[in-house]
Amino acid sequence: MVPNSTANTPDELTGQSYSTSESEAKSFGDLEDDATTATESSSETSVATDTTAPGETTFGQEIESSGEGLQQEFMALAEANTSLKAQLEDITGQYRRLAADFENFRKRTQKEKEDLEISIKGSTLKPLLQVVDNFDRARSQIKPQTDAEMNIHKSYQGVYKLMVDSLKQLGVAVMRPEGEPFDPNLHEAVMREPTDAYPEGTVIEDLMHGYQLGEKVLRHAMVKVATAPEPGSSDSTEASTAEAETP
Repeated sequence: MVPNSTANTPDELTGQSYSTSESEAKSFGDLEDDATTATESSSETSVATDTTAPGETTFGQEIESSGEGLQQEFMALAEANTSLKAQLEDITGQYRRLAADFENFRKRTQKEKEDLEISIKGSTLKPLLQVVDNFDRARSQIKPQTDAEMNIHKSYQGVYKLMVDSLKQLGVAVMRPEGEPFDPNLHEAVMREPTDAYPEGTVIEDLMHGYQLGEKVLRHAMVKVATAPEPGSSDSTEASTAEAETP
């Protein structure tokens, strides 16, 4: 039998086998390179994905965001504090004005009340002063001669003393103007007497008592006031006296 001319020789087989192994080895190396490249690409993709994941922030960004929020809150509180201070000052000013107005109203009302009370007392007591004047004149003019007259006089004096004491308890005071400078707010000059014995303008006699109720004048005192003597009046008086003494 004639051998097949197409059959491969051992060398050819060996060379073919070698080429096949080399090709397979090359293919395996390419697979490893592809696997390595895929792994690195996957790692880079994973890192990129972790870095840019939505909804996540870094620690520094969180601190910055918190700081901005606190600053805004602080500014809001500062504005509220300023507004409250202004309101407090306004309310305090209103309170002080109201307190001052109330104090002035209280003082004015108290003064009006006191003036009204004194006015009513004065209107009631003023007619009684004439009765006291009559008792005072009777006491100075009547001179008891007998025991019976003395008893009557004492009875009148008892009534007079009771009236005077009652007036004192009500706040009525008798003026004592003798020797005091004339005061038109308290005195009424009904007589003037030229004299060197008293300074000019001095009350030298109380003709009718004056009365006061507190600081209010119920009745002015009727008085005699000293005036300066006219020029030459003293010389003429001395001359008249000398002529009278000459025998």
